Amino acid sequence: MNQICLVEDEQKVSAFIRKGLEEQGYGVKIADDGGMARELFKQAQFDLFILDVMLPDMSGVDLCRHVRETDSEVPILMLTALNQVHDKVLGLKAGADDYLVKPFHFSELLARIEALLRRNKNRAGNHQLTFGDLKLDTWSKTAQRAGKEIALTAKEYQLLELFLRNPNKILSREYIAEQVWEIGFDTGTNFIDVYVNYLRKKVEKDFKNKLIHTVIGMGYILKQANR
Repeated sequence: MNQICLVEDEQKVSAFIRKGLEEQGYGVKIADDGGMARELFKQAQFDLFILDVMLPDMSGVDLCRHVRETDSEVPILMLTALNQVHDKVLGLKAGADDYLVKPFHFSELLARIEALLRRNKNRAGNHQLTFGDLKLDTWSKTAQRAGKEIALTAKEYQLLELFLRNPNKILSREYIAEQVWEIGFDTGTNFIDVYVNYLRKKVEKDFKNKLIHTVIGMGYILKQANR
């Protein structure tokens, strides 16, 4: 279930939106001012934000900037009674993805929410590499396993990305050297084995399920241990 944070100080409007979205299967949390919204941000993760521009304690545009300081990807839809180009530009520059002017039909709000969530899902899929509980984000250059972040050097990161882009395939030492180091493999050295071992220790530390396996005489493969 997608979770939506609605920041709207008009109770009739927020109740109307909440009822409609919950009927569509969305989870909705409501804040009626910026301070309450900031507390909600700390307590939970949201898949989309709906922010009213005119709030009693702060501007929705400033609140949008606050969200963007910690999350550059989550979709943000601004609601406003102002139909001025200048106001829309301010919101978009602050990081909003879309604008909807009050009054609006609920069907249009729903269509925009669905479009933003769909766009974000497609965008996320393009930069998230996963294999089981192992994940690599090619935008933020971060890796984690079972939610636990893995600290990697630049070459370890490149090596892990290579494995994740080629799961269940045997990668020869020659291929790894060409792809990660852009050099030919010298059979008189063991630097590929050393780096794979570094990576393996970090990825498999505290986990019984091993993922990076040696194929004797051929190279390495990323696969589940029981396959």
